[in-house]
Amino acid sequence: MKTLNMYLKSSAALLMSVLMFSTAGCSGNQSQHDGDLIGTPTEKGTQTIYQLNEAATAAGLLDLTGPAKCDVKVVQINYQTPGVQPGEMSNASAALLIPSGDDASCKGPLPLIAFARGTKLDKIHTNADPTDPSTILLMTFFASQGYAVVATDYLGYALSSYPYHPYMHADTEASSVIDSIRAARNVASSLGLSLNGKVMLSGYSQGGHAAMATQRAIERDNAGEFNLVAAAHLAGPYHVSQALIEGASTPILGVQYFTPFQITAWQKIYGNLYANVSDVFNAPYDSFIEALLPAVNYPADLAQLPAAATAPATAMNLVFKAGFMTDLATNPKNATLIAAKKQDLLGWNPKAPTTLCGGTGDPTVNFEINAQALHDDFLSRGVTVTLVDVDPMIKAAYGSVDSVTYKNNYHGVYEPPFCIWEARKFFDLHK
Repeated sequence: MKTLNMYLKSSAALLMSVLMFSTAGCSGNQSQHDGDLIGTPTEKGTQTIYQLNEAATAAGLLDLTGPAKCDVKVVQINYQTPGVQPGEMSNASAALLIPSGDDASCKGPLPLIAFARGTKLDKIHTNADPTDPSTILLMTFFASQGYAVVATDYLGYALSSYPYHPYMHADTEASSVIDSIRAARNVASSLGLSLNGKVMLSGYSQGGHAAMATQRAIERDNAGEFNLVAAAHLAGPYHVSQALIEGASTPILGVQYFTPFQITAWQKIYGNLYANVSDVFNAPYDSFIEALLPAVNYPADLAQLPAAATAPATAMNLVFKAGFMTDLATNPKNATLIAAKKQDLLGWNPKAPTTLCGGTGDPTVNFEINAQALHDDFLSRGVTVTLVDVDPMIKAAYGSVDSVTYKNNYHGVYEPPFCIWEARKFFDLHK
């Protein structure tokens, strides 16, 4: 299999201004504005069957994706969705991927996949880009095969006017995804998209966490609104608190990006993780870290952090106060740990058919701590979900690559196509 680098940027390795709206009233858990469209949808381009087959072939993925059946139109939508604090109403943008063509599978009515992307460190990033490597994966695996796809950019990215991104915050991840589904439904008829009412959820990395949080929220609060027929959660950090505890002694690849992003976001949300930023971060990082992520001037801003090639333990010791990391790992009352526990996704029972995917060799999102622990948690209460380990496939395809390249590309480049393929096969059973 050829390298995927030109078609999937590694979200692990570096892995319109709109007015804020006040909530005028609520009905149950949904504001009357959630999912309302802002402005006119913008067509960003179309990838033809030929172009999609060329992309899949060049990436060595055609055996997984199968030949494209549909052209895919990429449309950017902008919609209302809540902020973090009670009563806040803001906005988020999303990509809507619309299949078209002569094949019966393209004509509809079509199922709708809501897909949550992995971490991006550039603030202007949008899924509504036909040339974006992650969007190409969604087109080749899903939309070209007769699935409509809506992929949120989350709060604080692209067209969103929210002042920061509430990174790894389960509640607003879920509301952003849920409102993207509403927005897609609201605009579908005007774009000639016919939906059959079936909804499927998926996401990769941060998006695996977001998709899982969305499934929990839908089944708890919105079961009458959405016909959720299947969910596939891919390489997500579901046991957030335990991952942080383990990471204090065995830091993940990308610790200099992902862990500060989490902590500074939770500080903005809860306001009590630290009294002074220097309690957590060493100089000079304490002088700018709270405003750094996601980066406005990407990738130049990231040069202020230890380089991506820095060994994880070295990067962690450079960025973080040793006393803070020790307390995080040993003190149950550590405020960061308490914030992390609020994002954990264990202890609930999924109702829709659900599958989990990951790789046991993943150096960024630990398989045992996250996918395996979640799978075992479900089984402990008699809930059956499937768990797929794609590590053997990754080793078979890339085992001859040198160890540094292999590790650096595992989570962001090698793993996603195999897990998305598993999701597609699972969704085909429920289409």
